[in-house]
Amino acid sequence: MLTRRNALGLPLAFVAGPALAQRRSADPGLVFPAPGRRAWAAQVPQIRIGLIGGENEADRLGRYEGYRKLLEESFGVSVRLFPASDYAGVVQAFAAGQLDLAAVSPAVYAAAWVETNGGVEPLLVAEQEDGSISYVGVMVARADSGIADLQAMRGKSLAWPDPNSASGYLIPRFALRRAGIDPNTYFGRTGFAGGHEQAVVAVLQRQYDAAFTWASGQGDPAAGYSRGNLHTMVEKGMVTMRDLRIVWQTEPVIYGPLMARRALPDAFKEDIRLFHLALPRAHPDIYRAIERGGGTGYREVGHEAFQLLIDMRREEAAERRRRN
Repeated sequence: MLTRRNALGLPLAFVAGPALAQRRSADPGLVFPAPGRRAWAAQVPQIRIGLIGGENEADRLGRYEGYRKLLEESFGVSVRLFPASDYAGVVQAFAAGQLDLAAVSPAVYAAAWVETNGGVEPLLVAEQEDGSISYVGVMVARADSGIADLQAMRGKSLAWPDPNSASGYLIPRFALRRAGIDPNTYFGRTGFAGGHEQAVVAVLQRQYDAAFTWASGQGDPAAGYSRGNLHTMVEKGMVTMRDLRIVWQTEPVIYGPLMARRALPDAFKEDIRLFHLALPRAHPDIYRAIERGGGTGYREVGHEAFQLLIDMRREEAAERRRRN
């Protein structure tokens, strides 16, 4: 069972303070945007949306197809989906001006903000059933492995999902170092699995003893909790939670945002905010598909909520330079 504190007793360092903007999907009176072409379409004739990695491309495209069509119907412009093979692909595409929107992890937002010199901005974050806007990174091992806690992972093999994952790399490494554990020497072997789904599969196939992934930490543990990679894999029939044991977790961290290019028209960004804020009630099936589970919808958020992630990323880069 996930708890709000982990085995190392770390402070709640990863939860961002209150956002300045506070419109929420739960607010009364939100109206889904009326269909029709907008004036901003002259500058944004096509909405280009990046789909971050973590599951196979066909599943990503399938989950987002209803969302893509609804955006086209709502705003009268073409909408294209661009699945990236890894998190870095989304960062590079934003830096090149090739994408307009993407739902990203907090670490990817931090990377994109640094890479583009502030050329991206957060619009919204997901909100949980209890009104929180945070999730947890979890280390999972096979239930039959005999590994029950972090201490049992000393000298064992560990899969990180992606070097630009917050819950799967940046935050666990930050937390371990703060607890006096060097992640470069504590584990016998580490490697990148290529995504969250791939990392869990690698554990199930005994390629690694454990892996990091993410979960909401709320809802039914047998269902992989209310949302997240574990929930999605359970829904797909790829895993049952009886196969896995959660052996360690990070403190809560703010959800990654729906990220937009800063140079886009303000009217476009406002329409996109309103579209998403009203989406859970207006089109619940589409909302659940793109969010890979449940929640109460979205909440507006500002850049300041992600400053800690930017600081963590810079610390990780400095630590990597010291090793080299």
